[in-house]
Amino acid sequence: MYVASSRPAKTEFRTRLPGTVFALGTVSLLTDISAEMVTAFLPVYLLFGLQMSYLQFGVLDGIYTGATAVLRLVGGYVADKANRHKTVALFGYGLSAVTKLAFPLVGASAFGIGGVLAADRAGKGVRTAPRDAMISLATPEDALGAAFGVHRTMDTIGALLGPLATFAVLAWMTTSPEPVFVISFCFALLGVIVLAFFVRQPPPSAPTRRVSLRRSAGLLRVTGVRRTTIAAGVLGLATMSDAFVFVVLQRVSGIGPTWLALMPVGTAAVFLLAATPLGKLADRFGRWAMFFAGHVVLLLAYVLLLGPVTGWLLVAVTLALHGLFYAATDGVLMAHGATLISPELRASGLSIIQTGQAMARLVSSIGFGFMLQYLGFGTAVALGVTVLAAALVAVYLLMRPAVKA
Repeated sequence: MYVASSRPAKTEFRTRLPGTVFALGTVSLLTDISAEMVTAFLPVYLLFGLQMSYLQFGVLDGIYTGATAVLRLVGGYVADKANRHKTVALFGYGLSAVTKLAFPLVGASAFGIGGVLAADRAGKGVRTAPRDAMISLATPEDALGAAFGVHRTMDTIGALLGPLATFAVLAWMTTSPEPVFVISFCFALLGVIVLAFFVRQPPPSAPTRRVSLRRSAGLLRVTGVRRTTIAAGVLGLATMSDAFVFVVLQRVSGIGPTWLALMPVGTAAVFLLAATPLGKLADRFGRWAMFFAGHVVLLLAYVLLLGPVTGWLLVAVTLALHGLFYAATDGVLMAHGATLISPELRASGLSIIQTGQAMARLVSSIGFGFMLQYLGFGTAVALGVTVLAAALVAVYLLMRPAVKA
């Protein structure tokens, strides 16, 4: 099996990245406008519009985060097996686009909303590993952090614009949910068009061995892949979902609920500014070290939610730390994982790491919703801080002897 060298080669910050990175970045930008319009609207819609409990919201948020995570494995394996990463990604993006039109049809039914969310996330699950594999296969190894940083920067422009679009619709047009979902669909459709006509399937870099389920599953026997998957899962289990971070922050800070839909903008703005620089630093100083440091930053954000700071100062600092957390972890984890996996199994290997993380976050969302419902905000956040601190210690001990990339 393929394992990268223990230290990343020095990367020139002026490394020219392939066009595939920017084309897929455009696809993600448009798709994230669509997705974040819905993400920003859901807490307001479900908690304040439909009066759902925190436990119900936690279950639905868990579905949105990771209930269909197993499809990441399917998408990764099929993409590798057929060497059709673009085709599999196109199916996933298309499925997510269509679901935007289904939201108005299910009305206030929690079951219906859950089903549409599951279909939407199924699309994301199918497309994510093939997309990240295309980025890694088209990029020189010593520039992977920069490539994923640029991609996540473009993705985050969409994450920044999506909540703003939702806020504009609700403030200036109507509070009815239908326009939000229709506009969201239009952006998702544009993303599908860009992928279909402007992204090429990377050719195999070298003759490859036959891809099989046995070889794909065997990736977990590779020490680096196994440890990375376990570590990402442990940290995912200790990570609060974005929606709950924003809900808790709104309650603790004392600002009005109408600002809830705009909170993702703060996170996205910092993510936008920091993703590319931190990706380049990860190439130079170690990608796993950057990923771990991002979770230390997240721990600081959780501690702030315990007080005594309140008001807009708390909102600004917490969202800044939240954005830095994503900039240091989101693309960096995939850049780290890509160096541990041979090219012909790249999508399968990345999907294994992603699935472990997504399943853990599913459990986390349901668990934190339960704690908010029955233990209260203060106790739930304190437990969250404790669990994340313990997870960081456990992951440090697990990864210390591992190969770093």
